[in-house]
Amino acid sequence: MVSRIILCLLLIAGAGLLPGAGPAESQTVMDYSAYDALLREYVNPRGLVDYERLCADPALGSVTEQLSRADPDRLDRGEALAFWINVYNAFTLKVICDNYPLESINDLHGGGLILGTVFKTTIWDKKWFAINGEKMSLGHVEHKILRPRFEDPRIHFAIVCAARSCPPLRAEAYIAGRIEGQLDDQGRIFLSRPELNRFDLKSQTAHLSGIFKWFLKDFGKNKKDLLTYLAAFTPAPEVRDLLENQPGAWTVRWNDYDWSLNRQ
Repeated sequence: MVSRIILCLLLIAGAGLLPGAGPAESQTVMDYSAYDALLREYVNPRGLVDYERLCADPALGSVTEQLSRADPDRLDRGEALAFWINVYNAFTLKVICDNYPLESINDLHGGGLILGTVFKTTIWDKKWFAINGEKMSLGHVEHKILRPRFEDPRIHFAIVCAARSCPPLRAEAYIAGRIEGQLDDQGRIFLSRPELNRFDLKSQTAHLSGIFKWFLKDFGKNKKDLLTYLAAFTPAPEVRDLLENQPGAWTVRWNDYDWSLNRQ
């Protein structure tokens, strides 16, 4: 009888039906040590990249090859979120280095930024890399995976399109076990940089990144919802208090976007 019970338990465990015994494909943990070392070497505390040295280092190609071979379907939510953010940022670095030197990522669009956006010929639309055998574009990663699947506005603090007005590139890889803290920290960094976002307390004017204009609906229904959301990431307590309690009293101005390369 005992042997039968043991046999049944082994069969159940093998089927993944015991508590904590999930399917193997949901338990993959990514190793970003090589990517992490690359970022620490070539990204400074301001989030700017030493492209001269980075683009001469074959390690970047090894990192993107490693990401290409991964199977994202085997990742749980936290691992998947970290993975896709790392994919976006690493392959953005790769496309810059593949075409370096250049002045802006906009140099890579077919027809320039405006026509490229209209006719879907930007570098973000081009399917030039693959993940687990599936061809995809940077735009697909952002708009078809990260934004709709995770519905976390903090993604906009983390993905970096190689422009100076983007959030600073984090000098470390995103890791599932730390990603909540990393995303919150990115929000605080982005909101504390006056050249990117600035809150004028005297005039109660918020001078905000164009990112918030383009993706306003990711932060709520309107500008009031946006300001309420951003309150948690603002460094000044008096600004935070007004944003939380009187968001409608603020005027929002959108900053011009600096598309020049985020190089050191």
